[in-house]
Amino acid sequence: MRKIGLLKVLALTRKADKMSAAERTALQQKRLRELVSYVKENSPYFAELYKNVDENTPLPEIPVTNKQEMMSNFDKWLTDSSITTAKVENFMSDVSNVGTKLDGKYLVYTTSGSTGNPCIMLYDETTINVSSAIGALRSFARKDDLTAFMKSGKKTMALFADGGFYLGCGSVRYNLRKMPWKKKVMRTCDVRKPTDEIVSTLNEFQPSMIGCYPTAMEVLAAEQERGRLKIKPAIIMTGGEKLNEGVRKHLSEVFGCYVQTNYSCTEGGTMACECTERHFHINDDWVILEAVDENNQPVPFGTQSAKVLLTNLANKICPIIRFEITDRIVMHDEPCKCGNTRPWLTIEGRTDDILCFENGVRIAPMLLYAILKEVHGINRFQLIQHNDDRLELRLIADNKQEMFNSAKKAVEDYLSENGVFTEVYLSDEAPAAHPVSGKYKHIIAKS
Repeated sequence: MRKIGLLKVLALTRKADKMSAAERTALQQKRLRELVSYVKENSPYFAELYKNVDENTPLPEIPVTNKQEMMSNFDKWLTDSSITTAKVENFMSDVSNVGTKLDGKYLVYTTSGSTGNPCIMLYDETTINVSSAIGALRSFARKDDLTAFMKSGKKTMALFADGGFYLGCGSVRYNLRKMPWKKKVMRTCDVRKPTDEIVSTLNEFQPSMIGCYPTAMEVLAAEQERGRLKIKPAIIMTGGEKLNEGVRKHLSEVFGCYVQTNYSCTEGGTMACECTERHFHINDDWVILEAVDENNQPVPFGTQSAKVLLTNLANKICPIIRFEITDRIVMHDEPCKCGNTRPWLTIEGRTDDILCFENGVRIAPMLLYAILKEVHGINRFQLIQHNDDRLELRLIADNKQEMFNSAKKAVEDYLSENGVFTEVYLSDEAPAAHPVSGKYKHIIAKS
């Protein structure tokens, strides 16, 4: 399909904002039909999967896909036959390629791999432009915060896991390569760095907006309260974890600004934007979200799903159609008080714990999560803190002892850099969800 330029995407996105619900549904279904037709012609994987599907097949009758199938059929999944697994892996072997386009056409990102090995995603020009348009037109819940951001210098800090092909910092690096003159107002910082180093970087840069994990911002809030961190952001945009209301309130009080979040993933981009009512309004002109049970059957409005089926209507190089993601959401059909007529949802989100050690050091869970997911070969993990501060690591891995040795060194090295000297030991038990709630945590603090 022909790529859509940024100005055109901005115009289409603005136009959709003025549509009625019925008009947006019609637009969504038109784009779905075009996508199905395109992948049948250009993706060998979908050509086989969709033998009994055409552009008029109702969405619930279209087969469900998942990460394991996509990655095992990577070369057949893509709609550009010149892109192969070997080419992508060779490109990703050099981290200096982060933010550059493979073959001059595609940005390469990898997911976090929280439920297994990571999924590799390519973004074509249209996907990049849709992401930019949503960010520009829909990311701010309040116009006053956008105004404050603009007036305070537009200095943006992406404080996420860096040094890899991750969407958060990778997209900033792409923009800096494309627009090098923005180096004075746009920067990345690896959230896994020692807290003292992050504090120094933030004090020097004085960001107008910070994008960061909520639990990492909690750690920084303590630094702000101690007077070591001295910043005055206009807005904090959190992501990657659930933003609990207590944390939101605390961050807002400490930093003196509005705090919000969105619902995003690498496979779907920004799928829903938060409004002033704390509801996530789906960008239904560019994505379709289905709340389903374990058997992929739709759950009623107001009922928590077992998972979500995602269809990305913008990405044509890596087609995502009825793709399983493990989030648990609740879809709502009642009107939202904010006035936005787009469908909205609430989300359970990740619920990992901040680890507090006996010497007073606090470590955000996403920092340890980011370290452990980099140990390739681990299929699933769970890190549990005990009362003596020792850390129990539960693993599912092909070579468990070898993977543990790598993970132990990585975690202990990171903790020692932050003044924590403790032991990580290998558990005989496998990672497990809570026996009552059924919730799964990767990082669990001592009780």
